[in-house]
Amino acid sequence: MELKSIKITAPSDTNLILGQSHFIKSAEDLYEALITAAPAIKFGLAFCEASGKCLVRTDGNDEELVKAAQSNAMELGCGHSFIIFMRNAYPLNVLNSIKNLQEVCNIFCATSNPVEVIIAETNAGRGILGVIDGEKPKGIESAADKEERRSFLRTIGYKR
Repeated sequence: MELKSIKITAPSDTNLILGQSHFIKSAEDLYEALITAAPAIKFGLAFCEASGKCLVRTDGNDEELVKAAQSNAMELGCGHSFIIFMRNAYPLNVLNSIKNLQEVCNIFCATSNPVEVIIAETNAGRGILGVIDGEKPKGIESAADKEERRSFLRTIGYKR
């Protein structure tokens, strides 16, 4: 077995969701979940088929993001994985819709941070072991940090 770290190359000003699914209809179902949960969303998605033709299945409504998802999926090369790049929405807006799809097994991360994916490769193929999502903590929040966090959430409309 060989372990590898694959850096995700995300387009600027995007969020991404990396997950695992198990069926060819995942690309269409993910499309429907995204557009229904956030009608103004711009996105591209790619799903790595794990049997049969073993193709990267793609969909979306933004060509740049579809191409980015496609190239990152090819680089990862992990069967049954999917990657979504999005603008005009946050993972928070769509994550429950995605997790409620019958064929979605796992969400590895949902972030705008730089991401590295740790994969294992054997003679049988490749699989995702986990992700590195962002930096290591630098300390514990102070009272001022806590107030800044609370204020920020209210400023952007996520809390009252």
